[in-house]
Amino acid sequence: MIALASTISKQDIVSASWLRSQFSAFTPKDIALVLLFSLIASILIALVYKKTYRGVLYDPSFSITLILLCMVTSSVVMAIGSNVALSMGMVGALSIVRFRTAVKDSIDTAYMFWCITMGILIGTRFYLPAMVMLVGIAVVMLAISFLRLKGANCYLLVLHFEPGAQPEIESELQRSIPRYRLRSKTVTRSGAEATYEVRLRYNTDLVSHMLNVRGVYDATMVSLQNEAGI
Repeated sequence: MIALASTISKQDIVSASWLRSQFSAFTPKDIALVLLFSLIASILIALVYKKTYRGVLYDPSFSITLILLCMVTSSVVMAIGSNVALSMGMVGALSIVRFRTAVKDSIDTAYMFWCITMGILIGTRFYLPAMVMLVGIAVVMLAISFLRLKGANCYLLVLHFEPGAQPEIESELQRSIPRYRLRSKTVTRSGAEATYEVRLRYNTDLVSHMLNVRGVYDATMVSLQNEAGI
């Protein structure tokens, strides 16, 4: 009985010392601060992404992914920062992970790295540098988005028309917009189809103008997510 009690008491002492060593590295207050700062940073990043998005269809699930990515990264960094053995095991585990989800735009990858960077800084409890970098990058991204709004927007103009109407179509394009480029043209027995790349600085009703051209059956204009130069 004495030996059993001694064994139990030793196990209790080891467990208590292990718990004290864990909480000495980070307290519940530290955990709450890390989660709070990572939540604030990720929400701001998601708002900047939504504000600067210039694609065809905005996906709200990607903003939720940014928030989750930042919070998970900060939690992992906080955990492995207090244990060298755990950090080495985590690096080994992450090295075998393969992500096969296709990223539609390269700027989305930049926002993901931004969230990871904020998670690393907040997880290591560098709150002030993280907030300064967060605000600085947000200002730069908003400024770039504002400059892009002042520039010309790129569109694809798809026309279905009679084959003989192309000279009148190009004459109307020259009168309506300063620059355009023919991207593709298809001619069939029932008519022709042409795709023009155009740039519009202002909200010009180009589709209505093209429908007024004799021989044009219909006109469609689609915004380009990745702008190409003309």
